[in-house]
Amino acid sequence: MKNLFNLLKTPTNSFTNPLPQKPSTFIFFSQSISPISISSSKTQLNQQNSNSISMNKQEEIQLKNDPSKLNYPIPLSPQLPAISKEIELNRAMSASSRSSLFVISRVHVIFEDQWLLVVNKPSGIYCENVLSSASSVLFHDSDDSTGPREFHLANRLDRDTSGVMIITKMHKAASKLVKAFTEHKVQKTYIALCVGSAPKWSKIRLKSGHGRSKYGAWRVYATSDVGRTLPGGSSVRDMETVFEVISINGKIPSNVEEKDVIVEERSSIEAKHEDEIVVRALPKSGRTHQIRLHCQYLGMPIKGDVKYEGVYEWNDEICDGHSLHAESLSFEHPMTGVLMQVHAPLPLWASQAMQL
Repeated sequence: MKNLFNLLKTPTNSFTNPLPQKPSTFIFFSQSISPISISSSKTQLNQQNSNSISMNKQEEIQLKNDPSKLNYPIPLSPQLPAISKEIELNRAMSASSRSSLFVISRVHVIFEDQWLLVVNKPSGIYCENVLSSASSVLFHDSDDSTGPREFHLANRLDRDTSGVMIITKMHKAASKLVKAFTEHKVQKTYIALCVGSAPKWSKIRLKSGHGRSKYGAWRVYATSDVGRTLPGGSSVRDMETVFEVISINGKIPSNVEEKDVIVEERSSIEAKHEDEIVVRALPKSGRTHQIRLHCQYLGMPIKGDVKYEGVYEWNDEICDGHSLHAESLSFEHPMTGVLMQVHAPLPLWASQAMQL
């Protein structure tokens, strides 16, 4: 599996990190969900997923039959499964308990200087709790020449997403770095473990629209709908992700086909939950739940991502959260101008899925 390991460790368009990286470890936490919710949720979730197409069709009919909603674009991804609300509530309650006790340590630190603190956020911990304990691990303190400490999150990760997160120590550094993220000048890579139908391609560029539906959920929209107004008053925005297949069922894929897809209609791919697919995702835009939505559209939802049709149980194990990891960030240092690339170590689930 040496070639597979090398493939994983060489992201597309990467550049040399001039700064040495420090060791970091990935921490896993157990999660308590009542036995009743576990046994009932799997069956209900499977039923919800099987009905997703008909639910989406009903929504389309309702929009077309309601004259007041004729001008609203129709979402192309399914509604959230009803049972996912119960599962997500349980996960949120467990994460709140863990996060309130969480204290960041030096093993989480990837890089630090007098302006930045880069950490490997554990899965199941809220970003705000990582930020609130940042001062406890500082090696480099601010002095009079750099200004007072003001901790800010330069980027955010979903509760169950692990990986690279940047905390700035000064307002000036924060404003510059946030501007870089907003202008898409920061290159990001993610690793995702998906369970679905093995793709026929090795690399794909997927472009679509993104926005909130009338139910308040994030959905995929047609590319041609970008700019159109949505029920809540917001508008459809563009969304683009490049995916590279790293492994399928623990093996390097043999196909080399590359595709460009511009989304204009619902996906015709049925997620059969048969194969384990590890992909590297390179988001070209920064939309909420972007990678999760695009994986769902491609018929390979992220393992454990019950919001977007991911399996709740796999190989006789309950999924405590989704398997998504922020692998790396490449950016220009906001104060020194040095080009940097920072990596978070692979979580256990990624190594196991690729049989490293």
